Amino acid sequence: MLARTDAELVDAARKGDVSSFGELYRRHYAATVGIAYCRLADHHLAEDAAQEAFAVACRDLGRLRQMDRFAQWLGAICRKVAIRAAKSRFRHSLPEDTALAAKTTGSDERLEAVRQSVERLPAAAREVVLLHYFSGLSYEKIAATLGTSPQAVHGRLLRARRKMAEDLRRNGLGRREP
Repeated sequence: MLARTDAELVDAARKGDVSSFGELYRRHYAATVGIAYCRLADHHLAEDAAQEAFAVACRDLGRLRQMDRFAQWLGAICRKVAIRAAKSRFRHSLPEDTALAAKTTGSDERLEAVRQSVERLPAAAREVVLLHYFSGLSYEKIAATLGTSPQAVHGRLLRARRKMAEDLRRNGLGRREP
């Protein structure tokens, strides 16, 4: 059995086929969580934002003009939802949250340094890094989600890794040149 394209699934979902929207959900959930995580840096909040993005997409599916661009459209919705959630989170954050986040030791410090290095990347680079390493998506899947080519994804990842390596070296981590 041949897998149906996103456009075919969108068309069927518009006609009331719930299982078609379920297939779109299964295909794009990991990428959507990854996109939200780029803005929120919290897995649970990213999952919530992804769920909300899918709810909006389901509600507004009739507004999608180019059915073959479902992944990019969903990604844009998810970015907006995540940005809104990040703003809300910032307004409602408690001082205790900051104190808990500051408690790191040993290998936790290295992990925290890498996390901060990822956060310092430009948004487009951070998104590609998190989609590939956090969500485990292939270059092809990332390219489809972002509306670019696998070669562009490879280039973005390469540049992002170089920036991170330089950033980590500047902050006392990573290999040093002899």
